[in-house]
Amino acid sequence: MCFIAFGINHKTAPVDLRERVAFTPAQLSEASEQLRAHPAVDEVAVLSTCNRTELYGVLRQPDVAPLLEWMSQFHHLDIQSLAEHSYVYTNEGAVGHLMRVACGLDSMVLGEPQILGQIKDAYDFARETELMGNGLDALFQSTFSTAKRVRSETGIGAHPVSVAYAAVNLAQRIFSELSDSRALLIGAGDTIELVARHLFQAGIKEVVIANRTVQNAEPLAEEVQGRAVGLERIPHELEGADIVISSTSADLPLLGKGMVERALKVRRHKPMFMVDIAVPRDIEPQVAELDDVFLFTVDDLQEVINENMAARREAAEQAEGLIQEGVNHFIRSRRVRDAGQLIRRYREQAQTIAELELAQALSQLQQGQDPEVVLKRFARGLTNKWLHEPTVRMRQASADNRQDLLLAAGQVLGLEADEPSKH
Repeated sequence: MCFIAFGINHKTAPVDLRERVAFTPAQLSEASEQLRAHPAVDEVAVLSTCNRTELYGVLRQPDVAPLLEWMSQFHHLDIQSLAEHSYVYTNEGAVGHLMRVACGLDSMVLGEPQILGQIKDAYDFARETELMGNGLDALFQSTFSTAKRVRSETGIGAHPVSVAYAAVNLAQRIFSELSDSRALLIGAGDTIELVARHLFQAGIKEVVIANRTVQNAEPLAEEVQGRAVGLERIPHELEGADIVISSTSADLPLLGKGMVERALKVRRHKPMFMVDIAVPRDIEPQVAELDDVFLFTVDDLQEVINENMAARREAAEQAEGLIQEGVNHFIRSRRVRDAGQLIRRYREQAQTIAELELAQALSQLQQGQDPEVVLKRFARGLTNKWLHEPTVRMRQASADNRQDLLLAAGQVLGLEADEPSKH
C-alpha cells in the first residue's frame, strides 16, 4: 500500500492549464466511477479548486504513471505537458503535503482558511461515492486534527491578509458588536462580495448594497439577506450606516464631505467607519476631517495587511513544527497498525498449533494414558512446533551471514544478542 498525492497548483501550472484540469461537479461524478474501477487505485479523493487540482490516494504500487495517464485522457491533455506542470508525493511526503495544504501553508494567500472546508468537501464526496477506505480515512482524520491544532495554537488565521477581510476586521475593532450595526456597501465587484460575506458571517444587523445597476447587486444582497439600491439612494442610506465600504470604478468621488456631514447631523454625530478601497477614490479625502468619521484608504489597509503577513509567516514557522509532529504521529500509527496485523496472524498461527496439540493430549488422557506423561509430551510438542519455523529461519539467516536478521530476532524475542561470529 502506498499513499500518494498527485496534482497541479498555482505554483506549478498557468491558469489556462489549471482551468482545463479542474473538475466540474458533473465531471467529478464521472471521474469517480472511472477511478473506482481503475486497477491501480485502491482509494482516492479528488480536491479541485480554482488554484489546485489534486488526487490523494492509496495505490497498489508507488507509481503515479497510471494516474497521470488517466488524468491526461480524462481531460484530453497532452501527457507530457501535464507531467511537466505536476508534482508527486508518496507516503510520508504525501501525508505532509496534505497537512500543509489543509493548514493553508501551500495557498496563494498564506494561511487562508477556505481550503480546509474544500478538503472536507472532497473527503465527504469520496466517502459518499465509496472511494474512501480505511487508509485514506485515517489520513484525512489525522489531517483535520492537525489543522485544528495549527489554527488553535499558532493563530495563523487570526491576522487578516485580504483587503476585504482587513476592512471587516477594522470594523469589528471599532464596533465590538456588529449585530447592532448597519453597513452600506458601494459597488458589486469581487471585493465588495467578499466584504458582504465577511460581514454577514460576523453577524451584521443589516447590509445595503448600492450599485449603478441594481439588478447586478440583487443576487449578492439576497445571499447576505440585505437590500440592493441604486447609487442615487446613497445620501439617504448613509444616514443609517455605521459602516461604509466603497469599491467602484467611478472616475470621480461618490461621497463628498458635505454629503457625509449632512448624514452625521441626522445621525446626531453617531460615529461612522468608512473604508475607501477604490482607486481612484470614491470618498473625498476631506471626509477624514470630520470628527465623527474614521476613514481608511486602501493604503491604510495595505499597511495592516503587511503587518499581518509578517505575523502569519511567523505563525507558519510554528505550524511547520506541528505539521511534522502530525506526520510523525500518523506514520507511527500506521506502522503500529501494520505490526498489529502481523501480530494477529502470528497469534492465530500459534493458537491453531496449540489447539491441535491440546486435542491430541485430551484424546490421550481419555484413552487412560498417564497424565504426567501426556502433559510432558504436550509441553514438548507445543514448544517444538511453536519454535520450529523461527528456528529454521534463524539458522538460514546465520548461514547467509544475515547478522541484521539475527540481531532483529534477538530484539523481537527479548533476548540478549550474542556477539556476531568472526568466521
